Amino acid sequence: MTAYAIGHLHDVRMGPDIAAYLESIDATLAPFGGRFVIHGGSAEVLEGDWSGDLIAIAFPDIAAARAWYASDAYRAIAGLRTRNASGAVILIDGVPEDHRATDVLAPR
Repeated sequence: MTAYAIGHLHDVRMGPDIAAYLESIDATLAPFGGRFVIHGGSAEVLEGDWSGDLIAIAFPDIAAARAWYASDAYRAIAGLRTRNASGAVILIDGVPEDHRATDVLAPR
């Protein structure tokens, strides 16, 4: 099942470190089948407050997402981001194509 690495970043300070991070991250994703599905952009806020940038990277499964995040290649560049942006990063499973809202009502 597809899994996602989600980042909700704030106060991104564009500069040489972020440029180096962006120039390097795609190569870290490729061995794990990762690809960007959301990468910032303007959000149309319909309810509530929103700030920052949303990033979503899809992986074939949660094991691939975990392996990417723990990989030597990604760990080598992660500091370029963490020193120049704040926010949360999570890994989360997607749902099957036939998922319905009421599926969450079933006991786990």
